[in-house]
Formats: sequence, structure tokens, C-alpha cells
Amino acid sequence: MELWAIITIGSAFLQNMRSALQKHLKGQMGTTGATFVRFGFGLPFAFLYLAILQFGLDRPMPVPDLVFAGWAVVGALAQITATFLLVHLFSFRNFAVGTAYSRTEPAQAALVALLLFGETITSGTLAAILVSILGVMAISVARTPLRPLALITSVGSPTALIGLASGFFFGISGTAYRAASLALAPSLPEPDAVVQAGYTLCVVIVIQTVTMLVWMLWRERHEFARIRAVWKTSAMVGFVGATASFGWFIAMTLQQVAVVKALAQVEMLFTFASAVFVFKEKINRLEILGCLLIVAGVLILILV
Repeated sequence: MELWAIITIGSAFLQNMRSALQKHLKGQMGTTGATFVRFGFGLPFAFLYLAILQFGLDRPMPVPDLVFAGWAVVGALAQITATFLLVHLFSFRNFAVGTAYSRTEPAQAALVALLLFGETITSGTLAAILVSILGVMAISVARTPLRPLALITSVGSPTALIGLASGFFFGISGTAYRAASLALAPSLPEPDAVVQAGYTLCVVIVIQTVTMLVWMLWRERHEFARIRAVWKTSAMVGFVGATASFGWFIAMTLQQVAVVKALAQVEMLFTFASAVFVFKEKINRLEILGCLLIVAGVLILILV
């Protein structure tokens, strides 16, 4: 298995942990606060990773240019928007629909990359993306009264639209991060995906933290007290989130965003496994079908 694939699977596992922690925090603070902790508490860890690379491993640092800065800003703001929308879905009673549609991110990332950079993907990769998306959507609605056919009829519902918007902005952010990271390569003695990813992560997370701090100081100062009350859990979200993001950035520097995001659908398998083996929940047919489709999508992606 290639390095980018191993890193992607590890990052998907960590992202599953981060999402569970954020969902827990959503019951103790507002959407903005639960979104902020991912960035604000991840900031120290991002700089720690970069410091290890520079001072511990003596890896040379890149020199950013305006192209890098532009894509970093676009990616940072798009990810804030996508995360806010995803966390906001937890407020809806039937958030399963929105979550399912947010998982169309790989297909939307492929479209964004095509429109912005002319990147194309093979027919096999496209098939893998579509199969894995179907699997994720099946699992997302398997434990609700919602019938699979209703996913099509509910495409205009608020939760579906929010989910689609979240997936779209995640697609933009991933494509922008790849462009930013690749823009650093010419300033290095030789391309270094780990350094490019670590540097991009630090710049992006600073932009995100400052942006959200300004917003909360202006509109939602009450969130600071809530965040302070659960700082230990928030710190864990920051650590897991920053580590996962570091992995994502490396993978997306090495491989096309749509391909990385397609493999990242294995996160749903981790979520499903936790529900079955940790919480002892029963398995239904739709969940089994969804798991099989995700596995099939991953196998197509790796073998084609």
C-alpha cells in the first residue's frame, strides 16, 4: 500500500475520534465554540510538529509566496465554513440526511479540482468514489425511519442542502490546501511533502484561529466561558484534530484530493465499528450493505 493511503487511513481514524469529541462538546457550547476548539486548541500542536521538523530533524523550511498565501486563505475560510455547517447539522433532528449528503465531498472535490486546475480522474477512480459515497449514505440513514429512496426526494430539504454545502466547502478547502502546499515546493532544495504539509497547516490554522477569535469577540463572547469550562476535552479535540490535519495535508500533497477523500470514507467503517463493538449496537441490513459498498470502493481505488 502506498504511503499516502496509509496516512489517509490513519487520519480518518483520528478524524472519527475528533468528530465524536466535537459532537460531545456541541451539547455544552454553541456551534461557533465547538467549531473554534478544533482550530484554536490545535494551534500549539501544529507548531510543535513544525518545530520538530525544523529543529529536531533539521529539515529546511520553505519560503512562501503570494500564490501560497492566496490558496491558504481560501482553504482556511472554506474549512471554517464547512466545519460550521457540519456541526450545525447536529442541531437538526434528522441530521442523518445532511450528514449523508456532506459525504459527497470526494465527488465535489473532483469537480472543484477539474474546474480550477483541469485535474481529471480515471474512470476507475470515479467508480470508486461513487460506490463509496453510496455506502456512506446507506450507513448514514440506516438507523433512522428514513427510507433510502427518501435521500433523493429530500435533496431540497434544509438538512440536505446544508450537508451538500458542507461537502462543497470541504472540497474547496482540500483542493486549496493541495495547491498551497505544492506552491511551496520550488522554494525547497527538493520537494518535501512532510515539511510542505506542516508549514501549510501552521499558516492555515493561524488564519482560522484569528478569524474565529475576532468573530467571537464581536458577536459571541459568551462562548469563551463555555470553552474554558471544558478546556480539557477541547484540548483533546485540538490535539486529535491537528494530528489528523497534518496527515491529511501530507496525503493531499502526495495525491489528488478527490482520491484521498474517497479513501477517507473508511472513517465511516471506524464509526460503525465503534457502535457495534464498543456500544454493542445491533447491525441491520442497510448498514451491512453500506459497509460492503465502502470496502468495495476502497478496493477499486487501490487496485485500479
